[in-house]
Amino acid sequence: MRKKPELLIPAGSLPVLKEAVRYGADAVYIGGESFSLRQSAKNADIPDLKEGIEFAHERNVKVYITANILAHNADIREAESYFTELREVRPDALLISDPGLFLLAKKILPDTELHISTQANNVNYETCRFWHELGAKRVVLGRELSLEEIREIREKIPEDLEIESFVHGAMCISYSGRCLLSNFFTGRDANQGACTHPCRWKYAVAEETRPGEYLPVVENERGTFIFNSKDLCMIEHIPELLDAGIDSLKIEGRMKTALYVATAARTYRRAIDDCFEDPSKYRANLEWYKEEIGKCTFRDYTTGFYFGKPGPDAQIYDSSTYIRNYVYLGTAGKTDADGNTALVQKNKFGEGDEIEIMKPDGRNLATRVLEIRNAGGERMEFASHAAEDLRVRFSTAPEEYDILRVSAESSHKKE
Repeated sequence: MRKKPELLIPAGSLPVLKEAVRYGADAVYIGGESFSLRQSAKNADIPDLKEGIEFAHERNVKVYITANILAHNADIREAESYFTELREVRPDALLISDPGLFLLAKKILPDTELHISTQANNVNYETCRFWHELGAKRVVLGRELSLEEIREIREKIPEDLEIESFVHGAMCISYSGRCLLSNFFTGRDANQGACTHPCRWKYAVAEETRPGEYLPVVENERGTFIFNSKDLCMIEHIPELLDAGIDSLKIEGRMKTALYVATAARTYRRAIDDCFEDPSKYRANLEWYKEEIGKCTFRDYTTGFYFGKPGPDAQIYDSSTYIRNYVYLGTAGKTDADGNTALVQKNKFGEGDEIEIMKPDGRNLATRVLEIRNAGGERMEFASHAAEDLRVRFSTAPEEYDILRVSAESSHKKE
């Protein structure tokens, strides 16, 4: 009998890790303060990592820590110190791409699983075998692989070597994420965790004898975004992913909000469970998955390389902005005996607003904002300052860690 694949969810901070756990993750990956390819994410210090791992383990969820930069000489001594600190927090695995850091981690954390990041360009079965012989437990495959290639890799590698594949989230213009554009333009190195995402910028052509004269690459008054890929989404192809023998289905997004993480986790959780139980149940619920995954922020969707090399329709040429159908209002804290729910606000809302409580079990409950007070107890008609600490009374109170959201259409009507 085939094994149900792990659902692996991103977290850019301790609060988001907790949401990923509650909304359906089997495992969560998060960056520490060092050696992560998402240094501009909030990430987590050692106390946060310890708290997050304890929270996850109490709920039978694993936590993997990313340390997947391509290290220079100056990084090695700090890496030794960092890996020594990680022994205290006991992660389930480290995610690494650099062979030198791999050997260091193997020596310092001999009982911790080592997973090989997609940054190591893992696109054939011999590469997977190489890492297995060195002691790796799992290899994260490059996004450039088709399902047919993944099936062949699964057939030709040892049974105890796991494979992990991205199934949702942003795509990278460069091969397996190895990009030099950011370094060239800004001095911030993508391979050191400081990418400025120049693939999302607008470009034009300049002829060397005509300085300052910019010619559009495509005849379009809005310019062109020639490197800007659509986002990967495989929610409509869960059966094919299961048949390929992938051990872990990975969502991209360590820079994303708790709303994105919770929405992606909940949707893929239900889709995987339904398909594994009965493919006909999965097919019957397909419209629900598609509707719910559309409530993430995204740049249109593509299936990437899974069904062959992407064509021109996998790019977005006229814009680099996200589609945002729902607005994240915040994550519910505890509700006191008087019915007031603690809430750290993320976006504007006001008394009388109809909003939605997003439950981990798939329910979306309508509720009305009855009263808003600030931390000092003063009543407010509108909550308009991000990160403000509020006490809110709802017609239906949310539970702690529930996500609160509102449709973008409703939000715009108030502005």
